Amino acid sequence: MRRAASSRTQACLIAAALIPALSLGACTVGPDYFSAAAPTPTKYKELKGWKLATPSDGPGSGDWWAFYHDRRLNELIKQVEISNQTVAAQAAAYEQARAVVREAQAALFPTISGSYAATRNYTGPKALGSGTVLPVGAGGLYTTTYVPQFSGSWDLDIWGKVRRQIESNTSAAQASAADLAYAKLSQQAMLATAYFNLRAADSLRDLLERTVVEYKKTLDIVQNQYKSGYSVTLGDVAAARAQVEITQAQAINVGVQRAQSEHAIAILVGRPPAELTIGPHSLAGGIPKIPVAVPSTLLERRPDIAAAERTMQQQNALIGVAVAGYFPDITLSGLLGWSSAITPLPLNVANAVWSLGATGTETLFNGGLTAALVDAARAAYWQSVADYRQTVLTAFQGVEDELVAIRLMTKSLAVQQQAVKDARTAVDVYLNQFKAGTVAYTTVVTAQITLLADEEAELTIRQDLFLASVTLIEDLGGGWDKRLLPTKKEMVKNFSLLPQL
Repeated sequence: MRRAASSRTQACLIAAALIPALSLGACTVGPDYFSAAAPTPTKYKELKGWKLATPSDGPGSGDWWAFYHDRRLNELIKQVEISNQTVAAQAAAYEQARAVVREAQAALFPTISGSYAATRNYTGPKALGSGTVLPVGAGGLYTTTYVPQFSGSWDLDIWGKVRRQIESNTSAAQASAADLAYAKLSQQAMLATAYFNLRAADSLRDLLERTVVEYKKTLDIVQNQYKSGYSVTLGDVAAARAQVEITQAQAINVGVQRAQSEHAIAILVGRPPAELTIGPHSLAGGIPKIPVAVPSTLLERRPDIAAAERTMQQQNALIGVAVAGYFPDITLSGLLGWSSAITPLPLNVANAVWSLGATGTETLFNGGLTAALVDAARAAYWQSVADYRQTVLTAFQGVEDELVAIRLMTKSLAVQQQAVKDARTAVDVYLNQFKAGTVAYTTVVTAQITLLADEEAELTIRQDLFLASVTLIEDLGGGWDKRLLPTKKEMVKNFSLLPQL
């Protein structure tokens, strides 16, 4: 990189000696940008049993939530882009970044200002001297001078310092656009997570309420057995009643988790919790089939990776800004004005006053400050390279984590569902045996507790599968594509005098 910068610098010095100053805009010191290599695997380690995605897979247009075929979820997630305040803040940050690009552009053009001065002067008789003839009765001489003028200065960007700054700011604005996309995706994923937690709470409450009904039936059986004088104690009746009450308390307590999930959804759509009510609905069905493409596409699909890559170019361009400090600043300045004591608008050649000048300023000694600034800029660039590669590695880790989680939890769910069936069979058998008086009530209680625990475990696995599917979609970029980033032409004003970047 240092050798390339040195060659470019020598070329600019030769051009400075041979070409008029106004044509030197082509010289730009500092290294040109090339994207650093990313640690990209050829295939996913945990992609066992998955079919690679084709271009036709998926809902399209980035509406990744359409995979779930849930109308209420669709309605809620679409509000994130409209009224989520985190997204709104990032959108404002993006607009600020675009404005900073325009600020840097302004330095390519001259600064012109205008002024108008009117001066009224009085000179007394004695100050005029004996040779001055004044009108009769005049106590002195009054004169008025009118001076309209325009002045301007132009810092010539001979070494490309301004253009490198524009390049840096443009890349920063593109990174901000990627941050905006990532903020949308993150907030949407948070909403989907809260939504499926809410639906899981609905399913758990439904399970507990159904279990309460079954336990009440068992309680009736125990009470009847006790009244009929069978081998049932008052303690068995109390245990059956306690089992009903404990389960009722659990069903009530589920309302806390559900309410908090609903409150979180309200905040994510930019509304106070009091203004959002979501009706109950069980967590039905399974997770959708999520298309997974080859690993190399992840670099184009993750907004956070795109932001890290744009940050590399931002920091690379700042090296050129720092290197330009080794070279002199050339400034053109000029003034055009008119001066007259006759008319307030003396805009004619006879009253014209003008000047034109050029200034060159070179730092001869600053204690190594410029070299330190260049070294700091290079270090910042290499830091951005490391951050980019770490972002890529973390992205691949996230995908691998969710792939293995979904694959193994799917197998676990199948086993757990069989365990639920067996536990229910055990409850039915022991309950019939209890009615026949061949087993104690404690056997029934133990079987019922096991069944409820197995059913809750099954629901937890299904809930975790939904959450893992949301995380996997988020890790895959949620249907976003790097081509959605604004181009440099879109970021930079298309002035005809603006040099090509």
